[in-house]
Amino acid sequence: MTSAVKFHADSDAGALPARLRPASIHAPKVLAQAAGPFDVPVATDNGTSLRDALVTGLLVIYPTVATVVAIVAGLFLASANGT
Repeated sequence: MTSAVKFHADSDAGALPARLRPASIHAPKVLAQAAGPFDVPVATDNGTSLRDALVTGLLVIYPTVATVVAIVAGLFLASANGT
């Protein structure tokens, strides 16, 4: 059998009034808080570095060279077939 439980609204949760702020007031911001492990740190550098250039070169040049080498190897293997 099922039993019905009557809900009592006599709790202390509604004893204090809700303190809402007006929509026109912005919440205060913490100005000097260090970035956490999942936060993006504020960019402090003003230009590109050698590391950025090397990574970009690796991401652009390596696939191009690998594609050309794969095509040349495929042509070489096709011609080595003997036909």
